[in-house]
Amino acid sequence: MREVDPRSRYSRRFVLKAAAASVPAAAIATGLASEAWAEGGTLQPATLKTLVKAARDIYPHDFLVDSYYIAAVTPWNAKAAADPKVKIMLEGGVKQLDAAARAAHGQAYVDVAWEADRVALLRSIEATAFFKAVRGDLVVSLYNQKELWPKFGYEGASADKGGYLNRGFDDIDWLPKA
Repeated sequence: MREVDPRSRYSRRFVLKAAAASVPAAAIATGLASEAWAEGGTLQPATLKTLVKAARDIYPHDFLVDSYYIAAVTPWNAKAAADPKVKIMLEGGVKQLDAAARAAHGQAYVDVAWEADRVALLRSIEATAFFKAVRGDLVVSLYNQKELWPKFGYEGASADKGGYLNRGFDDIDWLPKA
């Protein structure tokens, strides 16, 4: 069984200094580049923004920032550039989703405020090729980001460390004791 040291490795002073230094940098970065990731690709910026919002609604994790969802959706730009059918499918799927949102809520999908309303819109198109392709791709492109693994408690591959039987098979410290 693994032993977890419950003591913090960082002092209060270190945390406060790091927070004070990072807040202005984050404010500048998000203010200047918040929409830059969607510009200059094959897909329209509105399509990419809708895909990011849909990705967050399909696989919702409140503790993840949007940059992970952006990283998961951005490869669709290259796929759309390589195959015009993919571009047509994505642009058409987003238009269909926006049309459903406008009919139900009078605004585009990304502007619908309540997550439950957006999920209902996604359920209405879940049988389409667009939804199946996006959901299927997100399983890999979102959860295969190594930076995310520690956030979900995944320690990575164990083959080089003797396998799960020798390391981690019965480490269930996140479940309450029965």
